[in-house]
Amino acid sequence: MGTLFRLKAHPGGREDRIVRLSATHYEAWVRAKPQAGKANAAVLGLLAQEIGVSVKRLRIAKGASSPNKIVEVLGT
Repeated sequence: MGTLFRLKAHPGGREDRIVRLSATHYEAWVRAKPQAGKANAAVLGLLAQEIGVSVKRLRIAKGASSPNKIVEVLGT
């Protein structure tokens, strides 16, 4: 199992931004709507940039349809 991050997502926001709350806990606001996985993709993109990994190494381990997500970094 890779490194896990807790992430709270706020889809449909005014801007795309991410805030680090602790070493493994983030909160993200994205403009994308929660339709067809667009908000999840946007949130993963922000987290990937923030922690310096490729978005391909991230996967939502839990909470794909919930604002509270557990994201795993694969290969760590």
